Amino acid sequence: MERNRGQDPSTGRLRPARSFSPVFIETAGWLLRCTAEPAPGQFRPLPGLRAPDACLSPGVPSFPKFHVTQWAGTGYHGPPEVIVRDSQPIRSLVVVGGQWGDEGKGKVVDLLAGGFEAVVRYNGGHNAGHTVKFADQHFALHLVPSGIVHEGARCYMGASMVVDPGALVREIEGLEAKGVHVDGRLTLSPRATLILPTHQAMDRARERARGGESIGTTGRGIGPAYQDLAQRRALRAHLLTEPERLADEGRRLMKAHNRELEALHGAEPEDLDAACALLEGAARRLAPLVGDVGGPLEAHLDRGDHVLFEGAQGIMLDLFHGTYPYVTSSSCLPGAAAVSCGISPRELGPVLGVMKAYVTRVGGGPFPTELEDAAGDALRKRGNEFGTTTGRPRRCGWFDGVAARFAVRTAGLDAVALMKLDVLDELEEIRVAVAYELPGGERLEAPPADASVLENVHPVFETLPGWMRSTRAVTRENDLPEAARSYIGFLERLLGVPVVLVSTGPRREETLFMGSGPVADRVRSAAGSAAGSGP
Repeated sequence: MERNRGQDPSTGRLRPARSFSPVFIETAGWLLRCTAEPAPGQFRPLPGLRAPDACLSPGVPSFPKFHVTQWAGTGYHGPPEVIVRDSQPIRSLVVVGGQWGDEGKGKVVDLLAGGFEAVVRYNGGHNAGHTVKFADQHFALHLVPSGIVHEGARCYMGASMVVDPGALVREIEGLEAKGVHVDGRLTLSPRATLILPTHQAMDRARERARGGESIGTTGRGIGPAYQDLAQRRALRAHLLTEPERLADEGRRLMKAHNRELEALHGAEPEDLDAACALLEGAARRLAPLVGDVGGPLEAHLDRGDHVLFEGAQGIMLDLFHGTYPYVTSSSCLPGAAAVSCGISPRELGPVLGVMKAYVTRVGGGPFPTELEDAAGDALRKRGNEFGTTTGRPRRCGWFDGVAARFAVRTAGLDAVALMKLDVLDELEEIRVAVAYELPGGERLEAPPADASVLENVHPVFETLPGWMRSTRAVTRENDLPEAARSYIGFLERLLGVPVVLVSTGPRREETLFMGSGPVADRVRSAAGSAAGSGP
């Protein structure tokens, strides 16, 4: 069955698969839900079908096109429902952080990007940081998608991003100094929001005013820029193609910002002449990069290209579902990629969630499994837990299975990439939070919406044995210590999704792949394509 074709049963006409509604076939006591048009009598379910990888109708020549991915009861006493999907090659993949950010998404995206023709960053600003290491090269990226270090990848920055023009110019210059060519390979959406110097001044002033209740922002102007966007007064990236107009409109908005700085915070106003000069200079460098994102991405998909969507921060920092108000100012969920890029949500493929084998977070906010002792210091030192963007030491703690399960459900994670397993090598025991308890004894299976409640929960831990052996640079599952394999298996059962990638060091080559199935196979093949594609 071709990717973009399906048959409308009411008219008999061919139509794009993207407009196809799932159909149901009830046969032999099974209800089958198909995401591609089935032929009459194509399915004959196997008796006793239980495993999600079991195949249907082995006697039908076309059966390999369909694959069981999930099953559930269809009613109180109804037959089981088997959900099947067309097993055509995965054209797109979404990579998101599954914790509080800083999970190692940069390595994962870099590892996979060589197997994709297009790589897209869809949210946040230069408050995010991706560290990419390959051989003797080290790249710290904050705005540009990590795929830029792969010569064959075309990179895009979506409309939901907030972009400091000066910071983007500096990042591009740094890449070019290391031999990475950007012009002609990077497109910035004209609908992205621009961060102005006064946004950053307001960000810092507001954090100072909060005192001990500060959120712990990076001071990069992210929140104030998103605030202006919500107030419908922000400047957008299309103005980079008109430097003089950008300076004029920027001056008017920054005057309003300066009034707030002086009147509400008693802060010094920004020098608007200098700020406008910086904007004009950056605009002349960035103007050639401004262009449509949605149309080119649709064209990539229509001609069969592979597209990788790269999220910033993590699910627990999502503006709506994270530990509000200690969150970032944009949505970190995979669905935000479609909004940011101006494409159909149907174009988004499976979701790979990146999680550390323990947990870190930066800034303020509740952190139930935090280790504020020597064990936390040891994790921080061994894991080099200092922010890529700010250099701030990260708070460290045991793996939080409650937050991770919430991320799996909220983001619809299909699989997990487990990072920094080697950081746990020297521990005799490893703890994992499997539930929370309120002071009154009530057990919680998911994080509460109220951050003040979350601040007072007590994690319910399970303790697993450590392996006390080095896993550094291990690239085969069978070479892992048995206790390390058991730990990974425990997390898989806790989360309900498979671990398909395990990082055993910061470099690309210090990675092992696990499991089988569509996502595991796609991750493995993309990483194989990426080998040797860097600078």
